[in-house]
Amino acid sequence: MEINQIVADNLKRLRMERNLSLGQLATLCGVSKVMLFHIEKGTTNPTVNTMWKIANGLKVPYTVLLEFYQPEAQVMTKESAGMQLDERDHYRLYCYYPNTPNRNFEWFQIELDPGETHQSIGHASKSEEYIMILSGSLELTLNGEIYRLEPEESIKFDASVPHSYLAAGEAVLKATIINYYPA
Repeated sequence: MEINQIVADNLKRLRMERNLSLGQLATLCGVSKVMLFHIEKGTTNPTVNTMWKIANGLKVPYTVLLEFYQPEAQVMTKESAGMQLDERDHYRLYCYYPNTPNRNFEWFQIELDPGETHQSIGHASKSEEYIMILSGSLELTLNGEIYRLEPEESIKFDASVPHSYLAAGEAVLKATIINYYPA
């Protein structure tokens, strides 16, 4: 199943479970009613930040919008993880493992083109983010501080606050990210 349809099905289910109109959901998450309509129809691929706004508005983990049935043992490939893009197509996000009722974390791989930045609006309250650099260099800006990480280095921080990534080197930044949601 295509990622657009998975997101469409999950968004509609979550909205209906909460007995919300598209207008009410638009107010909750700060995304236009028209955009939500197109996402629910599966006719658009929402950006990463749009998905975070929706998740935050619904007070659910990001990957609840990406959930699909997975058998107990399953090999995940980059292709099967599904790619999401930012507004300028310089940031690519692959969701390998979404948050589920039995798993209170999300596991992503990101790619960010050299010299490019990605702004995150922050995630759910009390969430934590763990980043491990696979290749390239990351400059993470968090609460006015800049942290530079190189391959095989990692960082953990409060993910509920806005933060930004900069691919500081000459190579594409590749990293894994785990977003953890304490019970």
